[in-house]
Amino acid sequence: MPFARLTATLLLTCAPLTVHAEEVIVFAAASMTNAMTEIEQAFETDTGHDLIVSLAGSSALARQIQQGAPADVFISANPDWMDVLENDGLLAQDSRFDLLNNTLVLIAHGQDATPMEISDLPEALGKDRLAMALVDAVPAGIYGKSALEALGLWDQLSPLVAQADNVRAALSLVALGETPFGIVYATDAVAEDDVRVVATFPADTHPPIVYPAAAIAEHDDEATQAFLDYLLSGSARAAFERQGFVVVPQ
Repeated sequence: MPFARLTATLLLTCAPLTVHAEEVIVFAAASMTNAMTEIEQAFETDTGHDLIVSLAGSSALARQIQQGAPADVFISANPDWMDVLENDGLLAQDSRFDLLNNTLVLIAHGQDATPMEISDLPEALGKDRLAMALVDAVPAGIYGKSALEALGLWDQLSPLVAQADNVRAALSLVALGETPFGIVYATDAVAEDDVRVVATFPADTHPPIVYPAAAIAEHDDEATQAFLDYLLSGSARAAFERQGFVVVPQ
């Protein structure tokens, strides 16, 4: 066999039968940071696709999508921001589903912090600051404000709130000792060694914490669908549960 023909034959024999690796861009709530890091690695290994994850407050991500940011998938930390995009016609039809639930907790700086009643927070806080995500925009802040209002504490505590751009930024304020207390998700507290959960907010003090996921309109291609399917896989479920999320039954 001539050399050129032999080379061509070898190349055809050794080449992959299918090459469909694509890039999937996911905009996900900041509270999903640790879980998405794990899922990113596993998804790329299992599918060959490249996953790019952008993490921030759900409000900021939704506004970026409204402005034309090239997201393929959006995972919000509450339904409201997903509703905004759906009402704008920015979600791929029939792609939306509820993925996760979470819990709202009060954290304190240091692992030696003592469990307490939430009603004792004003006295424990004194003139110090309470770290929260943006209370009128970011889901964790919205849930936290709702919970404090339900408990009759918001008017007293609101002047002391140190608002952060997202829930992970609020977590960092407590972990670094910049504020003695903060309100975050249970999954955030798991991710940081220098904080301790000292109380859990009753579920009836705030709306249910639900994380919906959806493909963005005109971005629901094969690779995007592969990622949405992967979110419902046993591997993804295990990753979410390791970080303290509750996976919504489908």
